[in-house]
This record gives sequence, structure tokens and C-alpha cells, in this order.
Amino acid sequence: MRSNILAVLRSAGGAYVSGEEIAKALNVSRTAVWKHIHELKQAGYAIESHSRSGYCLLETPDLLLPNEIKNGLQTRVLGREIKYYKDVQSTNNEAKELAAKGAAEGMIVVSEAQNSGRGRLLRGWYSPENQGIWFSVILRPAFLPQEAPKCTLMAAVAIVKAVKKISGLDVGIKWPNDILYEGKKLVGILTEMSAEMDGINYIVIGMGINVNIQQTEFPEEVAGIATSLSILKGEKLSRVTLLQAILAELEELYDQVQRQGFAQVLAEWKKYSVTLGQEVNVIGIKETFSGTAVDIDSDGALLVRTPDEIRRVLAGDVSIRPKG
Repeated sequence: MRSNILAVLRSAGGAYVSGEEIAKALNVSRTAVWKHIHELKQAGYAIESHSRSGYCLLETPDLLLPNEIKNGLQTRVLGREIKYYKDVQSTNNEAKELAAKGAAEGMIVVSEAQNSGRGRLLRGWYSPENQGIWFSVILRPAFLPQEAPKCTLMAAVAIVKAVKKISGLDVGIKWPNDILYEGKKLVGILTEMSAEMDGINYIVIGMGINVNIQQTEFPEEVAGIATSLSILKGEKLSRVTLLQAILAELEELYDQVQRQGFAQVLAEWKKYSVTLGQEVNVIGIKETFSGTAVDIDSDGALLVRTPDEIRRVLAGDVSIRPKG
């Protein structure tokens, strides 16, 4: 009902709409309209009430509310079902639990904050309230489990394209799961999967985007290596608009992958890469070595040329750090 009331108020284009008009249009009582308007105000919507004129929508909150995300969303599947939280430990944890219970493909789990956000290799991810986009998407693809790691690359390409579209910034991808601007981290991606030998039950892709965090707000341990879109642009960006763009780009790539495989995604990833051609340190569980990142193969593995050979580095096994 609240989404329907918002639709009526939005369609008025800033003019007042009487409670009686809203009630008649939605076939509810004026008391019900008043109650839902009150709840919308509590949620952060700036709605002006006038005893004679009715209600006027002045401003929508910068919150990742389902009604806001769906308003103008250009997708068929992704984001059409939304689980919204003010604060969770991890959107990936919530998404995996929902997926295991049968949640539909395309459902997203979004939270205004995460108190235990996770990156790769169990690293933490700073996820302050109302200042970033912390969300996970559930996919149920038909391809084989060994293809799943490439979904991280797919998500990275989608985010780079969406950031360019909304902010104009040319950001780059650091293998396997970070998006950077001039060496500082903007985005982290974590892909997790449940699968059998011959098929995927579900894939959850978690994405954390630093949108409106100020430099002084980053914790000391990441202040020197992290940045946000608002720092780079010198102004705040609409988190809803950016999330809608990411979902649209991701759905387009995912549809392409389902039809044609990952070849085009890998080609685009190489175009946006800031790792290829760089001297890197590969820090593995049992060994560390250095070399030049020369390519990624058809499985999305990084190929590193050392003095003796070209070595294949699998996503999830290592951390890549450019030599400084």
C-alpha cells in the first residue's frame, strides 16, 4: 500500500493530492491513507500535510528502500525481489540463508550497514550506515560449478560500467575482486556458491561500494588505501541511482553469459584491468613469488610470468599486491 501511495504522490509532480483522492484511487479509507503517510514520514520521506490541500511529496530519503530501488529500475529479474535491512552482520550471510530456503533468482539483500562485512580471505569490510551500497544478489545459473569464480569478474565489469555511467569516473579492476581509482580501493566483491558435482544450487555475489564516505571517516587501518566516490567527485551521489545502474549492467552481462559464455566478459575485464602488465607479488598460503601479470585465461585465472615460467594463479588462493 505504501508503494501505491508513493506512486500517486510522485505522479502529482510536487502538487498536493487530497487524502480523499488517494483513498478513492486506491480503494481504501482516508484513515488508512493517513496511517501509511505517517509510516512513510517515519521512514524518512519528506511529505508535507495540509488540512485543506492534502499531501505533497517534497523529498525522498537517501535510503536503499525497496520502493526507491524499484522506482525506475530497468531490469527484468535482478532486484525485483528485495530483502531490506537497516543493519546486518553480512548481506552475503543473509542471502545464502535465503537462497538455501529457495529464494528466487535475482533477489537482492541490501542493508544500510554491515557490522561484520566480509571480503576475500575473511578480511573485514568497513560498511558504515547510509554511506555505501552493501548488497548481495542471488543467482541460479545453468552453467557448471567451475564457471562460478568468473562471476566475480562479471560483477566487477558491471560495476565499472555503472560507475562510469553515473559518476563519469574511469575506475579499474584489480584482480580478482577489487575496483580501484589511482590505487585506492572503492569496491570489494565476494562470490560464494553452493553446488553439487554437476550443477550449481545458487551463487551469491556480495558487493560493497564506498559511495559517500568522507576521508576522515575511514578507520585508521584503511584510511591510506581506501577512497569513495564522493571524495573523488567532491559531492554526494545518489546511492539508489547507482545501485539501479549496477543491477541493470549486471543483468545484461548475466544474460549474455547464459547465452554465449564468459568470453565477452573476460574481454571487457581485460580492458578495465589495472593488474595486467604490472609487476606483482603473489602471496599464497604456502609460498610467495613475484612476476609480471600478463593475462587471464579462459577460467579467469591470472597468468604471471616469472623468470622461469608462466604460472597460473587461481582466484581465492592468493592476494595480489602491486610492488610499491
